[in-house]
Amino acid sequence: MGHLKILKTFNLFHFPPPWTPVRYIQPRYCSNAANTGVTSRESRTSVLLDKFRTQLSSGPGFQDFITGVSVNKKNVSNDTLELNILQLYKPWLNFGINIFIYVYIYACPLYAPQLMETNISHDREKAEQTIWNRLQQLTAMKKKRLKSHAPMKIGILGCMAERLKTELLEREKLVDVLAGPDAYRDLPRLLTVADGGHQASNVLLSLEETYADIMPVHYVPQGNSAFVSIMRGCDNMCSYCIVPFTRGRERSRPVSSILEEIRMLSDQGVKEVTLLGQNVNSYRDMSEEQFYGSDMTKLSRGFKTVYQTKQGGLRFSDLLDQVSRIDPDMRIRFTSPHPKDFPDEVLHLIAERGNICKQIHLPAQSGSNQVLKAMRRGYTREAYLDLVENVRRIIPEVSLSSDFISGFCGETEDDHQQTLSLIREVGYNVGFLFAYSLRKKTHAYHRLQDDVPAEVKQRRLEECISVFREEAVRVNTALIGSTQLVLVEGESKRSAKDLCGRTDGNMKVIFPKDNVALEPAESQTGPINAGDYVLVKILSATSQSLRGQVLSHGSLRSK
Repeated sequence: MGHLKILKTFNLFHFPPPWTPVRYIQPRYCSNAANTGVTSRESRTSVLLDKFRTQLSSGPGFQDFITGVSVNKKNVSNDTLELNILQLYKPWLNFGINIFIYVYIYACPLYAPQLMETNISHDREKAEQTIWNRLQQLTAMKKKRLKSHAPMKIGILGCMAERLKTELLEREKLVDVLAGPDAYRDLPRLLTVADGGHQASNVLLSLEETYADIMPVHYVPQGNSAFVSIMRGCDNMCSYCIVPFTRGRERSRPVSSILEEIRMLSDQGVKEVTLLGQNVNSYRDMSEEQFYGSDMTKLSRGFKTVYQTKQGGLRFSDLLDQVSRIDPDMRIRFTSPHPKDFPDEVLHLIAERGNICKQIHLPAQSGSNQVLKAMRRGYTREAYLDLVENVRRIIPEVSLSSDFISGFCGETEDDHQQTLSLIREVGYNVGFLFAYSLRKKTHAYHRLQDDVPAEVKQRRLEECISVFREEAVRVNTALIGSTQLVLVEGESKRSAKDLCGRTDGNMKVIFPKDNVALEPAESQTGPINAGDYVLVKILSATSQSLRGQVLSHGSLRSK
């Protein structure tokens, strides 16, 4: 959990289904001899099941439930996206059913490099407190509705449901439904239990669940970018991290399912896809026998893991290769990776393919060997810097981003200074910096002492932010005078006269909204729209953005 949280809260006003549910219990027998005289019962059950399946197949699909979706941006903070689903499946209205579902989504720092608007995150506790406050408000609303309206149901889905299940169900008694990240398929049963007046919970983690057979409905207002989940869980067991305990062990989605979804997105005109995973570049598909083999997983040189080397499987480089071939005009990004999983074949592939973005997230967390060891990161400062050098040798124009934690258990002032020197030595375009916050269940919670005072953590964090911004200005200023291919996102938030977009290196670029040449060296001009590629000459830079002048339309093929 972090500055932004993954949480979906469903407020379901009770409704009767337009069909009669069938409850089916499979008979169990101790021996074949006991399996007699049940033919008629099995026949009746079969008829009921067939009827139920027919009703389900003719019922609404998920797309029907997002008819009339609108994004309510009023009174919504930067770290909360509130979706108000106003109109549901129309045939249900014939039954006098009036249903409203409100979804509050809080995203976590796993996807921060792609989701955060700002470069720096200060407070990992903020969003969790926001969620508790929201639950108190909803509970008060629920009590007021009991006498005059159909009952309201409150549920929490995702990591917070798993991590705080006891507090949510027993101590606070604020929710009706809890579903962990691997229990979404169980929602119909959980909602049925809640409908009967009981609290319902399933927060069990799975070794297999990837939701590979569930094709998501992508609702993107401008339709130019999308996120595709490729794996779940993490095996790294870093001492500060809660992910292995809330998301479970690593398991990868079958490559065929991923490719199908990305082809669908390409057909819809999506121009940029980000591959998602808790440890995205450790992807290893073992879903088909042909992927089995004796090859051992390769790591970045000088890196190690807490688990035994894995064998066989279709690797991240194989997936990235196939994904990048689907649509040469579609940008491919990925997050969040671990620096241990960047063998040379991945780096060479990024360098060779024009549509794989030359931007790599390399979470360092600290510049001190002592702190890295306590964090169980599996590498030293020296190995990390060797990786940075190798990345820049193979991908000369690469942009780098990173994560850093200030004030981890046992961090001394000298350790902190080493982190500052690492930030200066590498020079990142984008960074995500946090003050350490102890999490229950983690190795640090059980074995280490959270002994750095809060005010010291905050002071060190502010110093890291200051140095980071100084270096980001230096790195970005070096781009002045260059021409960058920018994918247009839409109007700038600060001026309707400007447009904004992102470079291959994921830097925000702001430029005037002018008609420009359709092709370089052409006289014919045309407007610039969201989803277009344009060539922009960079004129100025700050730590967080670039400003430039559009030269012409462009394309990935002409890079």
